[in-house]
Amino acid sequence: MAIDPSSPPPGVPRSNADYEPLQVDSGARSPQSTMGYDEQFVKPEGRRGDVPAMGAALISVAIFVVSTWAITFANHPTSLGLFFFHPLLQSFAIAVFAYGILTLQPTSQAKTKAAGLTRHQLAILALGVPAISVGTLAIVYRKYLHESPHFTTWHGTIGIVSVAWMVVQIIVGGGSVWFGGRLFGGNPKAKLMWKYHRLSGYFLFPLFLFAAHLGGAWSSWTTGNSLYVVRLLAFTISPIVLFAAILVRMRTSKMQFF
Repeated sequence: MAIDPSSPPPGVPRSNADYEPLQVDSGARSPQSTMGYDEQFVKPEGRRGDVPAMGAALISVAIFVVSTWAITFANHPTSLGLFFFHPLLQSFAIAVFAYGILTLQPTSQAKTKAAGLTRHQLAILALGVPAISVGTLAIVYRKYLHESPHFTTWHGTIGIVSVAWMVVQIIVGGGSVWFGGRLFGGNPKAKLMWKYHRLSGYFLFPLFLFAAHLGGAWSSWTTGNSLYVVRLLAFTISPIVLFAAILVRMRTSKMQFF
């Protein structure tokens, strides 16, 4: 006769707990099942001062762009020829560059870093670089058509230097993250190059702002077609506030070279 192994010996009550079948709690988690549980959630990355700095950055860049466009459209835009596109596109590009920096600065987790890098690249490569390139070509071609000399002002000279630097910046930045950083031999060399790319950006961006300041606050066209208080607010105070806000949000821990 077959004996049920879960049954107690004869004479032992079935209710005896030692002979009850083992019950497995389906809700219990093993250590393996909880692995990665915390990684599903994004931890706060904000730092004291980040929110006010972001607000200051957005307000200052809005004043800069709106003032530039208002001055351009308010002064016979159809008579400006190719020059019409220069202030509009350059100011738009600077605003997009600012967004590209601000959106990537606070990220410190793998998930947020990846999302921030995507926003950074889309903003800068899809919008900012094309805009500033067309705006630069418009003024260069205009000078060519009128047989005007190049590099006669600090505004023009610094502007061209900034654009040339931007090209190098793109090569270094893209080469350090695309295809696993293969251009620089992969990690850890590529990761080090990304740090240089980040540090370089904090010098390149204020150079763009300085070129905009020279063109907006001191060029003969803007001084003859706008009020001093507008130029002071839009092309001197706003760029300073914008760059200061970016510095407040900067994470120096991401640029440790040694």
